[in-house]
Amino acid sequence: MKTAFQTHINENLAFLNGKKLLIAISGGIDSVVLTHLFNSLNFSISLAHCNFQLRGKDSIKDEVYVIELGEKLKIPTYTIKFETENYATENGISTQMAARELRYNWFQKIIKENQLDYIITAHHKDDIIETVLINLVRGTGLDGLTGIPEINENIVRPLLSFSRNEILVYATRNKLHWREDQSNSSIKYVRNKIRHKVVPFLKELNPNLLDTLNNTLENLKGSQQIVKDRISNIREKITTLENDEIHFNIEELKKLSNPKVYLYELLKGYNFTEWNDVADLLDAQSGKQIFSETHRLLKDREVLIVSEILAAKKSVLYEIPENTSKINVPIKLKFKSIDIPFDTKNHQNKVFGEIIFDNPQIISIDYNKIQFPLTIRKWQKGDYFFPIGLNGKKKLSKFFKDEKMSLLEKESAWLLCSNNEIIWVIGKRLDERFKVTKNTSKLLKIKC
Repeated sequence: MKTAFQTHINENLAFLNGKKLLIAISGGIDSVVLTHLFNSLNFSISLAHCNFQLRGKDSIKDEVYVIELGEKLKIPTYTIKFETENYATENGISTQMAARELRYNWFQKIIKENQLDYIITAHHKDDIIETVLINLVRGTGLDGLTGIPEINENIVRPLLSFSRNEILVYATRNKLHWREDQSNSSIKYVRNKIRHKVVPFLKELNPNLLDTLNNTLENLKGSQQIVKDRISNIREKITTLENDEIHFNIEELKKLSNPKVYLYELLKGYNFTEWNDVADLLDAQSGKQIFSETHRLLKDREVLIVSEILAAKKSVLYEIPENTSKINVPIKLKFKSIDIPFDTKNHQNKVFGEIIFDNPQIISIDYNKIQFPLTIRKWQKGDYFFPIGLNGKKKLSKFFKDEKMSLLEKESAWLLCSNNEIIWVIGKRLDERFKVTKNTSKLLKIKC
């Protein structure tokens, strides 16, 4: 197996040569074999072991074993203890999902802090069939039927070409010692049920199940690439990017042979799950929206708009002290105060006739009419201001409607205020009360 492993690295994962690798090691046979293979080939490796504190004394013994193995092989070893069950409860996720999040976040932290290159995990060929069957049972698209990726950004799984039996034979012949996880024999978890009950039955039906599945996955990956190419072409034709929003042309979507299927492929990266509701948006009234954990999909007239859910709260205030020249948060603005000479002959300041009021991106306001610190905030129900040129007040909700702003544009709007009075709907309209007049002696120029 060592020769086959080295050949596989050189032919398919040559980028690992000369790199610093972090091996995720549980102490079980798979990760121990992986460690010995890389160590025997003189790779620069470190070990990372997570104690999830889920199996009492066995968890402690696993950790001790990994530490001793690292010392024996003279390999840098990192260990950590996690309060896994507490984390799962606090985040409303399963224990298995909690363990996954905790370990991969920690692995990435080690990589960054120690200038390592890749995370190496011990997933093998048998894991692929288990994963495919789990995805099939739970419901999945083409991605879920193509198995486990060998390379996923900086995570590499070089044992995917080798079976559990090959790993066992290597460990036995080389007289390796490893820790047995008794929970692997329990059918409490879905994966174990599939491993111990379903897979053996399938292997009875087809003794060459792993090779057959591998060929099938290769065919599916080819089909997957065709789908990706088609979706890439469609995306170019029907989508536009406006600020941080992605707009999908509804009319063009409806021309496709199966809009629901295309919507799945176009939107699956945004964590939506209710695909019937997504498809229904095509014929819903404007303003209808659905949410995933991370994104929102909004029907706005002739487009579907995808945007990230912002964590910022409307109650947050950003203060701008006097003499500030520029800010970058929450929005980029530049400030410049200007003293204005007075024209005694015409009884007005010398720049009044030069002030332009119809540029919403650059405003000039009367310095003496404002109070510092100025503040920037989100709009709230009941807000109103006096739009310049209107000669009266208007609720912001009505102003937004008249400006034909989408729901997302409304929510992304910022207000510049003085003593909680709106000076400027930033980038949209100045307030009449703060404009420069012929009697202004000092102005504040603000630019988006």
